[in-house]
Amino acid sequence: MAEKAWDGRFSEKTDKSVEKFTSSIEVDQRLYPYDIEGSIAHCMMLARTSVISEKDAVLLIEGLKKIRQELDQGLFKFDDSLEDIHMHIETRLAEKIGGVARKLHTARSRNDQVALDVRMYLRDKTSGIIKNLNEFQKVIIDFAETHIDTVMPGYTHLQRAQPVLLAHHLLAYYEMLERDTQRLTDSLKRTNIMPLGAAALAGTTYPIDRAYTAELLDFPVISSNSIDSVSDRDFIIEFLTAAGICMMHLSRLSEELILWSSSEFSFIELPDSFATGSSIMPQKKNPDVPELVRGKTGKIYGNLMAMLTVMKSLPLAYNRDMQEDKSILFDSVDTLKACVEIFTKMLPHIKVFKNNLKKAASTGFLNATDMADYLVTKGMPFREAHSCVGRAVGYALEKKKELDELTLSELQSFSELIKEDIFKVLTINAMVDRRKSFGGTAPGNVREALNKAKNKLNFLRDH
Repeated sequence: MAEKAWDGRFSEKTDKSVEKFTSSIEVDQRLYPYDIEGSIAHCMMLARTSVISEKDAVLLIEGLKKIRQELDQGLFKFDDSLEDIHMHIETRLAEKIGGVARKLHTARSRNDQVALDVRMYLRDKTSGIIKNLNEFQKVIIDFAETHIDTVMPGYTHLQRAQPVLLAHHLLAYYEMLERDTQRLTDSLKRTNIMPLGAAALAGTTYPIDRAYTAELLDFPVISSNSIDSVSDRDFIIEFLTAAGICMMHLSRLSEELILWSSSEFSFIELPDSFATGSSIMPQKKNPDVPELVRGKTGKIYGNLMAMLTVMKSLPLAYNRDMQEDKSILFDSVDTLKACVEIFTKMLPHIKVFKNNLKKAASTGFLNATDMADYLVTKGMPFREAHSCVGRAVGYALEKKKELDELTLSELQSFSELIKEDIFKVLTINAMVDRRKSFGGTAPGNVREALNKAKNKLNFLRDH
């Protein structure tokens, strides 16, 4: 049984069942690059402030680098009795360089050490996910550009409403992802704060230089309250919130891809390489990728609630309950990253059935609002025009015709304001082209939005 860092206080050895129950090494071992980087910076600071000698610092840093190589190469052995990644590294360091390894923990606690590791991990992963989202945005833009002239029915209440460009519809998801990147970027401000130096909760008596450590670890801000430093997990909750919103956006897209690929819609076909079949029905082609993304959204929501529940009743400062934060966080990071990456790969290979989309936009009285707007231009108040067109729709339903299929005389029976020019207004292209208000679906607007989005992503790529 390995020696504990706190053995001096206890008269009995820790029961093996307790060691197994309290061990977090299976989860937190992925923090090792950040733990070693943080320890090297801490060691350099201790030497700079003469808390330890330069000679000891050299030994400690060389030992830590060798341990990093062992971990990178998968040669490191883990033991539940050592609880977490911090004690594993410290114990291995003692095996390599002897008693001087015990000096590394001077002026810090595992409380501020783990807070540092998790912040370094999350800022790294958040930055990576932001890049993943930018790549997905680029794919959406490219896909939208190929469908700048593809007309489809826009929906409200899952009922056909008005015709829009498919490119315009796709750019709605670009906007959602843009807000996701903004939220994650903003959350980095609260994540990128250095807690090391808070020690257990009250600070330390040693003459440490927290500003120097922060500089070494590229932290622009230092935590200002030692108690909050070790007990704060708001930055994790904030990430989980942003992740939940992002997954909600991916789930909405998933739902549309699932619906559109069904025979009832037949708007798109998912690539064979991103679909699966049935074990019993040979004809089936199942949209498993979007279905799984939709399903995994619930897991991210659950992780957010789990983290809020862990923290909701904890007195200050650190409590062991907070050990649960890492499994929640790691799972959420992995899930969000995987979902964004699989959609980025899949979307360019989706086949769009343009004729089916246009046909769907040609039925269901999608030009009713345009007819009402036409009457308004002739001087009729909108509410009166709305009622007039409603009667015309009712009549057309009885005749099993669309509005643009009615004769001029039939249309004029509802209003004398209707003239021959009404038919130019009721075409699909006219309906799309005339919606030129800022943010509308007119082709010029959509091209401008595409160019703006491309320029922004190009700027991010170059900088």
